[in-house]
Formats: sequence, C-alpha cells, structure tokens
Amino acid sequence: MAGRELHVEDFATPGEHDADAAAIKATKAALVSPRPPFAGLDMNHAAIMGIVNVTPDSFSDGGRHDTTQAAIDHGLKLADEGADILDIGGESTRPGSDAVPVEEELRRVIAVIEGLRGRTDKKISVDTRKAEVMREAAQAGADILNDVSALTHDPKALEAAAESGLPVMLMHAQGDPKTMNDNPRYDNVVLDVFDFLEARIRACEAVGITRDKIVVDPGIGFGKHLHHNVAVLSAMSLYHGLGVPVLLGASRKKLIGQICNVEDAKARVPGSLAAALSSIAQGVQIVRVHDVAATRQAIAVWQAALAGTEEG
Repeated sequence: MAGRELHVEDFATPGEHDADAAAIKATKAALVSPRPPFAGLDMNHAAIMGIVNVTPDSFSDGGRHDTTQAAIDHGLKLADEGADILDIGGESTRPGSDAVPVEEELRRVIAVIEGLRGRTDKKISVDTRKAEVMREAAQAGADILNDVSALTHDPKALEAAAESGLPVMLMHAQGDPKTMNDNPRYDNVVLDVFDFLEARIRACEAVGITRDKIVVDPGIGFGKHLHHNVAVLSAMSLYHGLGVPVLLGASRKKLIGQICNVEDAKARVPGSLAAALSSIAQGVQIVRVHDVAATRQAIAVWQAALAGTEEG
C-alpha cells in the first residue's frame, strides 16, 4: 500500500463503511429535518430573539432600559438590527434576584408591549412566570409566552397559557432564581434536563397546547454550575429528540466569564457569539441574545462560509 492514500474503507469490513455512512446520514437528516413554523417564524433558519429588559437589576443591562420609552426605543433598535423576536421582561431572574410583585411587573411590561406592537411587525414575547402577566400581555398584543419556570412557578400559568392560545417557550431551571445556583444537583444534567422538558411538553399537551406551539430551552445558567452548563451546551442537539424547536439563551452569561476570565458581562460578546454559533451548528433554531447586530453578522458569515456562497 506504499505510496497510496489510505481511506476508511481500507480498515472496514465489507458493508461496515456503508452502514456507518448511512447512520451518519440518517442522524444528520434527523438533526436538520424541517420543523413547522413557530409563531409564524420559519424554523428552518436560525431566528434571533433580542432581549429587552425593563428592569433595574438584570445581570447585564439592568437599569439601561427601565423606563417605558427607553425600552421601546431599545426594542425598535433591536428590530432594525435584525431581531425576529423581541423578548420583553419585567422581572430579573438572574441568580440571587428577588421576585417582583405582579403589579410592578405589569407596570413595567404592558406599556412597552403596547408601544412596540403599534410600531413593529416583529414577534413580541413576554418573559414572565406569572399567569396574570401572561393574560395581560396577550391582550396587549404579545405573540409568545416565555416562562423560565416552564409554567411551573405559578399554579395558574398552565391554564393561562392554554386560554391565551399563544405559543409558549418552556425553560428548564432547578429551583428559584434566589437560590438556584447555591447547590444544584443532578444525576446526569443533560438527561435530567431532557426528562424535565419532556414532562412539561406533556403537561402542555394535556391542557391543549400542541407541540407546534412549543419551544424548549435547556436553561443555561439556571440552577447549573459551570460543568453543568458546558455539558448542556455541548449536547444541545440531543434536545431535538423532544420533537419541538430548541432555544439557546447563553448571551453574556456567567459561564462565558468563567471560561474566558471576563468579569464584565458587557465584554462577553465574543464568547456569546461562539456559544450561539456552536448551538446553531447543532441545529438550534432560536438564539436569545443581547447583541443582535453582532449575532446577525456572525451567523451570516458563518453560514456563507459553510455554503460557499456570499448569501449567508
């Protein structure tokens, strides 16, 4: 065999290479198989969800957009930068944060949703754990309900979501934001998160929320230490087995600071882009980010390089 280039076929028994190739092809087909639209969005292309925090204490941008007009202006800016979804939140759920009274959360988010609804056709989601906020947001024009507790925090949330008829985003979190990162424990974090999300999908189906109205989010940073987060990030493709679109929310989060030794959340943009691209490479359909323009640009160049065409 001197002078000849070696190939995998040289070491495979008859039919073995063909079987391996077929298995790889089948796995890839399952990973990138078409999904039905979610909230009217094409899930066969990565969608960008822009974060609009109407809070004084969010971990990255708390206080920057905590007035109605500032939040509306920021939302419109993200829309211009290419966001497909604007995620409006009135309660910080960073580790160690305190709960916000429902009246205060309503004051923060409803006027912003109404203001954006009249000025953009982008999809609007409300980031809330409370049934009353879900109901009021739906009436104000929200298109999507995004609950970091997967509709478990408020006993009335599942019913409120079903009655609204809106699509839902279900996120895994172990424990309450106040104490969730104190001592999280898992048998196997990747599989435990999968099982939790599968159970929540079934709970939604039981009240009439169909799978075409569900997105799952493994919950980076929510009741997870660094090794948990890295394990989940590296296994994002597994969650396609749930049969619904998958969302990643890792933007500017602590794990990026821990990996890169960057304390300032606003300086974690490069790491955030890497997390987004690694998840999209695993077929993730939605990335939730602070930095929409940078994310849109990174995705476009990455996809163009893969496709060998200037169209990303």
